[in-house]
Amino acid sequence: EGPCLDCYRTGQAVAVEDLAGEISRWPAFAPVALAEGYVSVHAFPMRLRETTIGALNLFGTRPGALPDGERHVAQALADIATIGLLQERAVHRNDELVAQLEGALASRVVIEQAKGVIAEQGGLEMGEAFRLLRTYARNNNVRLAEVAHDIVDRRASIVDGLLRQEITPPA
Repeated sequence: EGPCLDCYRTGQAVAVEDLAGEISRWPAFAPVALAEGYVSVHAFPMRLRETTIGALNLFGTRPGALPDGERHVAQALADIATIGLLQERAVHRNDELVAQLEGALASRVVIEQAKGVIAEQGGLEMGEAFRLLRTYARNNNVRLAEVAHDIVDRRASIVDGLLRQEITPPA
């Protein structure tokens, strides 16, 4: 509860010139703020168009309203903070997307390499090699890229097992 949350929920500025008169409105917040020496609170929405992402709060040690000029400056600061936060979120999302795409590309490359190893060693078409690779991964509950890495790095004798599986049809 409090002016900050009210501002966040409504997207509108909240001005409390004398917090002592608002104890019944915010019974948990007001006494604590007063005990800390704050007697006025002004909350300004941090929003982009219709979406409110937070609130900038100014706590005062004297009762009273903020002058118009200071209100405009406070809202401008809230707007700048909003832009900064949204920009940081966008950069973070882009970094995550780039990392995911790079991972997918690396996985795809190693899968293609593994298909080539299987196809060459078994004298198979690439499509059949991929089917074997995928089936092995599914049957052993292992990610396709992990199986491919093991094949390419020669860490496992998976290829022999794959080819025997192909030669010996299931019963």
